[in-house]
Amino acid sequence: MANQASVEKNAREIKEYIEEIYWGSQKRVMLLGHSKGGVDAAAALSLYWSDLKDKVVGLALTQSPYGGSPIASDILREGQLGDYVNIRRLMEIIICKVIKGDMQALEDLTYERRKEFLTKHQLPSELPVVSFHTEAGITPAVLATLSHVAHAELPLMAPLSAGELPKLPVVIPLGAAMAACAQLLQIRYGEKSDGLVTCRDAEVPGSTVVRPKCKLDHAWMVYSSLNGDPSDWDASQVCEALLTLLVEVGQRKRHEFAMKDE
Repeated sequence: MANQASVEKNAREIKEYIEEIYWGSQKRVMLLGHSKGGVDAAAALSLYWSDLKDKVVGLALTQSPYGGSPIASDILREGQLGDYVNIRRLMEIIICKVIKGDMQALEDLTYERRKEFLTKHQLPSELPVVSFHTEAGITPAVLATLSHVAHAELPLMAPLSAGELPKLPVVIPLGAAMAACAQLLQIRYGEKSDGLVTCRDAEVPGSTVVRPKCKLDHAWMVYSSLNGDPSDWDASQVCEALLTLLVEVGQRKRHEFAMKDE
């Protein structure tokens, strides 16, 4: 699945993949999506529920901008963060190099586009949904952290010779960059976030919401396995716990619907 593709294109591919798995195994599917992947998965169920309702157990979204993203809205709009070259470039690095997304895909995550989509396509009420969101630490110590790095290529200020600008490899302190973005969102909007997605936007209305107490930024779900410290949280363990919770939520929801039908 390509994060840089549109939400509706990815939704169609997810729908086809679910059907392929179901017809091959005759087992219902649980969906778990991180970041834009969660938005794409939710869109698949919203758009194609009549085809998928007997094939899907439930949906878990982790750090997903279900309600939209202030960063997407700001970067793509004149007069906002998009006018500040340094901030825009930092966000391009994080989104394109770290999260493996694409600036063009941000258009689907703006508040305007998300509101338009959700007005037309809501998740079915009978679908069990779990929302997982985190907050990034923004203490001075975290801002200075160099525990994780992402590599990016930036053009030099001036060419060394005629022709295309040469590329200079730059090491970006990922933890510090996420903390800086979280601090910016808190100052600008008064919203707590994981550095890219605000806690409020990550909660699907009516879902079971999981809010861990520890500070985890948006990239943690991608890079936690590289930590090597067995005492720290690992994304695979969290995903397993979320899917277990999703099964329990589904059992409760089925019981509630059965009680209403009596």
